[in-house]
Amino acid sequence: MSRILIAPILALTLTVSAEVRETEEDEWGILNPSDGDRDMLTRKLEMGQLDSVTCSLGFNTSKYDNIELARRFATRCAEAGIIKAMTWMSYLEMNGIGGPVNAEAAAEWDRRAAEAGSSVGMYNYGLDLLRGFGVKQNESLGRRYIDKAAELGLEIAQTLQLAGYDLDEVTYDTDTF
Repeated sequence: MSRILIAPILALTLTVSAEVRETEEDEWGILNPSDGDRDMLTRKLEMGQLDSVTCSLGFNTSKYDNIELARRFATRCAEAGIIKAMTWMSYLEMNGIGGPVNAEAAAEWDRRAAEAGSSVGMYNYGLDLLRGFGVKQNESLGRRYIDKAAELGLEIAQTLQLAGYDLDEVTYDTDTF
């Protein structure tokens, strides 16, 4: 029979005192700026300092209570080539969030995301082409985009392929409005 011995654990508490300096702004810039609040993200947007992290944080911090700011982030970031922002813009345009429904603009953002290498953009643009949503309907081109997204491992695109490109398999209620 084996015995397990449990050694007593000593808990050490280390108290560190540090003086936190307040944020100050002068002609040279901002001293101790906040790293992720909405004001800092908005300043980065205004200064054109856009990267994928800033764009994600900016859109996410504003989309629930300030759709105008969220749309500005999505637009500027998409125009700067941030692929995720392109799919956001498509969603905003397709659903009329922060502006009127704009099928052509939604399809164009899907196309741009697809051309930038996004499997989601390829899938969405393929759906646009299969339906004729915002673009002239082109079933063979739409299938090619779906096939490329599936080849890149996008499961929903693979599901659509296996269903013989039957749109009801992946978006059963979209075309019934």
